[in-house]
Amino acid sequence: MEATEIRKLAALEDTHWWYRERRVLLARALRRLAAAGHVPGRALDVGAAGGGNTRVLRAHGWRPVALEYSAEGAGVARERGLDVIRADARHLPLPSASLGLVTAFDILEHFDEDHLAAAEIRRTLRPGGVALIAVPADMALWSAHDVAVGHVRRYDRASLRAVVEKAGLVVDELWSWNVLLRPVAAWRRRSSTGSDLNELNPLVNLGLRAVVTAERHLPVRALPGVSLMLRAHRPATA
Repeated sequence: MEATEIRKLAALEDTHWWYRERRVLLARALRRLAAAGHVPGRALDVGAAGGGNTRVLRAHGWRPVALEYSAEGAGVARERGLDVIRADARHLPLPSASLGLVTAFDILEHFDEDHLAAAEIRRTLRPGGVALIAVPADMALWSAHDVAVGHVRRYDRASLRAVVEKAGLVVDELWSWNVLLRPVAAWRRRSSTGSDLNELNPLVNLGLRAVVTAERHLPVRALPGVSLMLRAHRPATA
């Protein structure tokens, strides 16, 4: 992602409906992990940008490190009091089997070699450790937005599952997100000329937030959405 997009994301992520709701979904996933007996430990937030998701990890008892490739994103995360390392997701500078949790939201789609980033997630997870991954869905939604933010591809369920399983992770759950607003996204992106990362009118932001919040309570996760989300784990070694 270009430096200008990183700066926009960092400025918007606290208030923008998209990023707010994803933090809610991350918090929900962390509560479910805790209920299933996962004790918070070391965690890595890959592609952390300004560290919005990293802060959620910390609030739920994890000891997270924000990993960010760009100097701009890393600088913002440090200013927010987070532990930060700058590195490429395809070459994580961490020991093998050292993490209980890795989050990688909107990361894999930036690499031609997405399998290398997935393999590094698997390598750094301890046996039983969990990966939470989000990617943009469906090449039918490809637009100038994807080009502006440096995407190489959008995924369907089969292609996301394939790259994660090739890395040696076991997929526990795979679902769609931002289903209700998919028609709006498809309509807007037909005439898109650049990134969707822009400040919104507060009333528009509130309305979109209300729609995506309603999705939490509806049985729509099997329907096509704008994003795909996945939970996987590294299996125990023999």
